[in-house]
Amino acid sequence: MAGAADMIWQLWNAGEVIDSLPEDLRPRTRDEGYAVQAELEALSKRPLVGWKIAATSKAGQQHIGVNGPIAGRLLAQRVFDDGAELAFGANRMRVAEPEFAFRFGQPLGPREDAYQIDEVLAAVDSLHPAIEVPDSRFDDFASAGEAQLIADNACAHEFVLGPATSADWRDIDLSKHKVSVEAVGGDQYTGIGSNVLGDPRIALLWLVNEVTGLGLTLNAGHVVTTGTCAEPLEVEPEDEIIMNFGDLGTVEMTFTG
Repeated sequence: MAGAADMIWQLWNAGEVIDSLPEDLRPRTRDEGYAVQAELEALSKRPLVGWKIAATSKAGQQHIGVNGPIAGRLLAQRVFDDGAELAFGANRMRVAEPEFAFRFGQPLGPREDAYQIDEVLAAVDSLHPAIEVPDSRFDDFASAGEAQLIADNACAHEFVLGPATSADWRDIDLSKHKVSVEAVGGDQYTGIGSNVLGDPRIALLWLVNEVTGLGLTLNAGHVVTTGTCAEPLEVEPEDEIIMNFGDLGTVEMTFTG
């Protein structure tokens, strides 16, 4: 699996794409896809920031051609703070996505029984508004297939983490919470938490059980971003992006050329 990871890593850093991985490197199953992804983490050589979920909404599933969610890693060199200026580069997906992100205060490790939502939420320290800027190393990502997209780090590219909300988010029904999505001077519309597997907290639970089911631990400090709660916002170079989560705060970023 190291050969596949090396190829994806080189493509990612060069802003290049391929049709598909060579036959002898191509993962065929979810487990093989995750094995390639683990090698990407090793190539990063920096501590893992956390995890992302792709395709937690119907729009997200249609966008990358899968029938359900897949998990990816948030790599440190691709994670930025609120207000970041990011080079648009060769991004082919050309979208930005508003996401509810949770930071863990306590670790959750592998075990025989699936985690339940109450114990997962009890391990969370803070909630953050966030923006994901996805991309793929496959030219036609919608036809690459689940295993290759998992190997491709679930279409991870760049991620902007907003400040922890000061609101009492545990008393808010996140499934009904609306988010304003805006490219300044361009498109503006609204998303809602229910677009994320019905509730961002349900998406968080899914991620925890997916990752611990792989025999891995979510460490204290790890961030989990739960997938887009709105139709992906089409973006262009020089766009200023504002995702307004209302009482939960705002996160912003700007694309340079």
